[in-house]
Amino acid sequence: MSGDVFSDSLPDPDPEQTLEWQEAIRAVSDALGPERAHRLLLQTINAAKGEGVEIDVVNTPYLNTIHPSNQPNYPGNLEMEKRLHGVITWNAMMMVTRANKFNDGIGGHISTFASNSHLWEVGQNHYYRGKDLDGWGDHVYWQGHASPGVYARAWLEGRLTRENIDNFRIECEGNGLSSYPHPRLMPKFWEYPSVSMGLGAMTAIHTARFNRYLNSRGLADTSNSRVWYTMGDGESDEPESLSQLSLAGRENLDNVIMVLNCNLQRLDGPVRGNSKIVQELEGRFRGSGWNVIKILWGCMWDDLFARDSEGVLATRLQELVDGDEQRIFTSDAATFRNELFNTPQLKAMVSHLGDDELEDLAANLGGHDMLKINAAYAAAEAFSGKPTVILARTIKGYGLG
Repeated sequence: MSGDVFSDSLPDPDPEQTLEWQEAIRAVSDALGPERAHRLLLQTINAAKGEGVEIDVVNTPYLNTIHPSNQPNYPGNLEMEKRLHGVITWNAMMMVTRANKFNDGIGGHISTFASNSHLWEVGQNHYYRGKDLDGWGDHVYWQGHASPGVYARAWLEGRLTRENIDNFRIECEGNGLSSYPHPRLMPKFWEYPSVSMGLGAMTAIHTARFNRYLNSRGLADTSNSRVWYTMGDGESDEPESLSQLSLAGRENLDNVIMVLNCNLQRLDGPVRGNSKIVQELEGRFRGSGWNVIKILWGCMWDDLFARDSEGVLATRLQELVDGDEQRIFTSDAATFRNELFNTPQLKAMVSHLGDDELEDLAANLGGHDMLKINAAYAAAEAFSGKPTVILARTIKGYGLG
């Protein structure tokens, strides 16, 4: 039962017990401050959820949802996959650069794929099910602006020719590659279109619903099929991107997983310069009945959070608006140290880190950490009863210099 039904207008079956809890939290706040009281309440809520008590919380702290102690072992060869990831991102960059060298102004997006490349690498290696497996396999809707990454991987796998790659965005003479996922132009390559006013997100949700319909009526075995949809945080402002969230929530479509690539940057500026898009999206999805998993910080941050007993680092990250976060995290080590860790207590937490280590820390976001991504995907697949969204913090142009 939702916690929203309990209010002061209803009779309390045990007012003495309620008063005891209220006095306890007031005592903590008076003695140790509101921050400690806030943290104590959040931990109590998490413990209650573990006991099966449903409590509706619109926003959670600006931290990873999954604790490091609950991370599963990585299912593959991490070093090999990192090497392959480097090859694919290099090929994607060179394909677009070469196309523009010979056809000035042909365009193409390099930075978008760089930001979600790790998300796709883990998915393609370990989670997306092909059509040759039992059932119908998975349905994957790719973030369209990152299509060069899909082409680069297909080239590495031998599914595209040199002629195809040389004709990126040049289709008039045949054997070219379409700018974005387009099954009519490339019927043997793309399964679903995207990058059209948010219609991809709507289509993904209705595909999940139709799969449920087929399975429930014995028309097709889609019981093991999932729909994966990846889009950018800026795309969430497009007209239809979030229009069907409540449908998925109402119908308990736990066969759809949406992955939002939150690099905080759209083509023409910040997604939210003076607020926090991740927190905003969490509220939108959670309010529509979705399970929300946040992967914001990589493994290098785990030790800092483990030593953050008073929650000062978590509070600092929570209070940063996206514009300041972008500026601070992309600045030099001195700026990062002085402006993020801007109190003596915070500075002491990173006093053992040199400038190079601090720059590595700034770049170690959750959406680029394969261990964190794997943990989120595994949790999303294991979750039942609700659709799941993964909010992954990334860097637009990651690794491009």
